[in-house]
Amino acid sequence: MSNPPRRRTPAAPASDGATSTSVDNALWLLQLVGEHQALRVAEAADLLGVARSTAHRLLTALRRRGFVMQDRPNGAYRPGPALYEIGLAAVSRIDIRRVARPVLEHIQDTTQETASLAVLEGTMVRFLDCVESPRSVRVGNRIGVVRPAHASAVGKAILAGLSDAELDRRYPGAELPPATTSAALTEVAALRAEIAVVRTQGYALNWEESTDGVCAVAVALRDTVGQPLAGLGVAAPSSRVTSLDGIRAFAPAVQRGAEMVLERLRAPE
Repeated sequence: MSNPPRRRTPAAPASDGATSTSVDNALWLLQLVGEHQALRVAEAADLLGVARSTAHRLLTALRRRGFVMQDRPNGAYRPGPALYEIGLAAVSRIDIRRVARPVLEHIQDTTQETASLAVLEGTMVRFLDCVESPRSVRVGNRIGVVRPAHASAVGKAILAGLSDAELDRRYPGAELPPATTSAALTEVAALRAEIAVVRTQGYALNWEESTDGVCAVAVALRDTVGQPLAGLGVAAPSSRVTSLDGIRAFAPAVQRGAEMVLERLRAPE
């Protein structure tokens, strides 16, 4: 369930005048765009507590600098490439393995299945860390393994956190790169349709798309402005889970894990 929109509490006038107020509004607006992933002028004005003309002026300035973008004229504003690059620069300074490791251990203990952390590299995902299931029949350690993003739950979860323009950049054609199993998606249109579902339900599923006999559920780990940092997932033998509903049952544990990672990112050192 998504959180209700956060409306700004009116602030006291800035001591150095309108310039500080405009900067503060712009920074708050960037945070709102990151949180909502799509924001129209009227929504921005309402959340900021300013006139629509002011919200439009701020969004236009942010668009000129690449911090927000529009998929079409008069469309909603989404995170732009400049904001995404800032997120990438921040990721490079974050030891995401250190932050996520206790959470991986907690998820493995809760689900008794293998928990993994992965990052997006172009159209591939690379597994950075893993805590194996204690069961005798289990999904093994995947550290260092690279898989097509469209054929893995962690990959699809991260892709769903990107803008449509960024997806176009990564997948400019109609066909997807080949994967290792016949269950994997083969067309970009099918991936787009699945990403729409992931965005709605908040998690991604994989049923033997990357490896025969393995299924998984995953969510994106987001930074404090809503950009996807990595993917967090649980993988299990499909012979034990037996159905999509079986692997879907682990989604709440993974979603709670993502919340725990965000809490750790926000916590002071």
